[in-house]
Amino acid sequence: MRDEDAQYDRPRRRTRPRTKDRPDYSDAVVAIVTTVDRGRYTLLLEDGTVVTAMKSRPLGRQGVVVGDEVRIVGDVSGDPGSLARIVEVLERRTVLRRSADDDDPIERVVVANADQLVIVTALADPPPRTGLIDRCLVAAYDAGMDPAVCLTKSDLASADEILAQLEPLGVRVVTTRMDGELDHVRDLLRDRTSVLMGHSGVGKSTLVNALVPDAHRTVSHVNEVTGRGRHTSTSAMILALPFGGRIVDTPGFRSFGLAHVDIERILRAFADLNTAARDCPRGCTHLEAEPECALDVAAETGEIDPARLASFRRIMASRSLADEY
Repeated sequence: MRDEDAQYDRPRRRTRPRTKDRPDYSDAVVAIVTTVDRGRYTLLLEDGTVVTAMKSRPLGRQGVVVGDEVRIVGDVSGDPGSLARIVEVLERRTVLRRSADDDDPIERVVVANADQLVIVTALADPPPRTGLIDRCLVAAYDAGMDPAVCLTKSDLASADEILAQLEPLGVRVVTTRMDGELDHVRDLLRDRTSVLMGHSGVGKSTLVNALVPDAHRTVSHVNEVTGRGRHTSTSAMILALPFGGRIVDTPGFRSFGLAHVDIERILRAFADLNTAARDCPRGCTHLEAEPECALDVAAETGEIDPARLASFRRIMASRSLADEY
């Protein structure tokens, strides 16, 4: 290159030489993510200190969600204006997922490391939507979580129909009424990490405020024309229960897609049906339309409960039914 052309040569990029040395995070402490808000994470340390943190650059696009257990470094004092860094996300024990809708296979993690999904639904005002209950049951089984149902406003309508539908599945159910005792709800939640999920207007925020008096979750009202409530919780939040355990109050979703669900993963939650299904041909969906499903034979011979098989197929069929949340 001629000397006079050197002035037009692009200057070399100055980069820091690579090194095999990695940062030492031996002093990192473990915390639980309680809320996420626009790239800032609120964390709870074991000693009760509340810390604000951001993700460290090496984590890249790795997602951090409510319920994650993480390791953090930096300023963990929790003082106003302090900021720690999340350097590692520990392995998740359970993952509650949804897809945006049933045509979208992309999984979105709602909550990590919860062990119980409590589906909150009103018996009236607004009327119960059994389709959503079924879809949430599928999501719970897929996540490896124990499902439960909390029926509110039992002073306005009978719970018999829903109880009959859930009985073959062995799902634990509790009922509440306006200004009623909540001891049985506390027993359901005690010493567990439970995700509360339900339509707006069913009394979920009212329930949270009764269980955690300082939660101050905004209460919704039901539209008299549509019979639907207005979403009041805008983000998932973990709250400590004064009697032991934690609850995760989730925001309302316009849809709760199940496109990501694998039917074989669901079947493993039903030990009796899973055993009988071993004789099914490859590719069997185990649904009612399958001509050679071994579950039909097992039900006819009494090996499995026909009512339980019907309930299993009902909730699996709900995967393809659109239902606003």
